[in-house]
Amino acid sequence: MNKFQKISLVFIGCLMQIIANAQNAVATAPPTDFMRSNGKIYLVMTIVVVIMTGLLLYVISIDRKISQLEKK
Repeated sequence: MNKFQKISLVFIGCLMQIIANAQNAVATAPPTDFMRSNGKIYLVMTIVVVIMTGLLLYVISIDRKISQLEKK
């Protein structure tokens, strides 16, 4: 193994450890329980879905306009 491969493996190992620790922190996060207990998590998710849908429709409309311009 050359030096670059060894450094890459160590870097990947460190990243995997960070990701594993981050998953444990997310699983025990109390703010999500607070949002769920009040029922506001559904409002937040609805807003996220509406925004993402709007962005998707905007990108589709821009793509159609660009396609029409390319045909001309």
